Amino acid sequence: MNITILGTGRMGGAIGERLIDQGHTLVLWNRSADKTLALTKRGATLASSPALAVEKADVVISVLTDARAIESTYSSPNGVLSAQIKGKLFIDMSTVRPQTGIDLGAQLKAAGAAFIECPVGGTVGPAREGKLLGLAGGSTEDFERAKPLLDQLCRRVEHVGELGSGASMKLAINLPLLVYWQALGEALALAEMSGLSPEKMIDILSDTSGTPAIMKMRAPAVVSALKGEPSTPAHFNIDSIRKDLRTMIEEGTNLGFELPAAQAALGAFNKASDAGLGELDGTQLAAWWIRQAKSTAKATH
Repeated sequence: MNITILGTGRMGGAIGERLIDQGHTLVLWNRSADKTLALTKRGATLASSPALAVEKADVVISVLTDARAIESTYSSPNGVLSAQIKGKLFIDMSTVRPQTGIDLGAQLKAAGAAFIECPVGGTVGPAREGKLLGLAGGSTEDFERAKPLLDQLCRRVEHVGELGSGASMKLAINLPLLVYWQALGEALALAEMSGLSPEKMIDILSDTSGTPAIMKMRAPAVVSALKGEPSTPAHFNIDSIRKDLRTMIEEGTNLGFELPAAQAALGAFNKASDAGLGELDGTQLAAWWIRQAKSTAKATH
């Protein structure tokens, strides 16, 4: 199948690797061409604009940073909507507010294309292995058309409702996880006087109700951060987490309520980013928070 990927950052790149492994032919577009090199070395073709990228595609997958990036990619003078796209299937996997997908879907439908939103749960490792969780919003007809391809990318794909529903579910799923990284730092700071090694501390926590399922995969990274070891390449970096938290808070405001836990977590991630940790993995936050707690404790005693 001829597939175009718009946006080849961490997730877009990993999804591209999976699609190549599954035998698909890829055309790529990314604002920064250097982020396409890993895929072009494996045979993918680089297009100079979104419009050119989608010309021969059967399916177009976009994995873009935010609503502004989606607007630019689709609606700029050389954007997707300036091309002939009638009959093509579009799948947007970006993590954005529900209204963004609703608006994009209306534009694509008006141009004769099919569209679903399908933000995914999981990071680059599961993306490369086809083990993401897909949360699809859109018509049943468009979902059924997209499902065979999504099944190659995801361990589980759920059609959760009309356009906007997928984004709502993705924000809901991410919120407790992102708050957890801050809560973990605070919890470990309280347990510091036990004198336990990072390995033992995380092992005990992982055997309690105080730890989510993500720790089964990310515990080694947390332990490494607590021991002060050099950070490995980020799966989901602190600046990306900040973007998602801001998106959640904006959506809550749009719906008429506050998200105080998300707001508090955003404050902690903002401080970490201001301290130069923005490109590091979110698992680094707990270790950084403990260092800040110790520093504050010394200054007040």
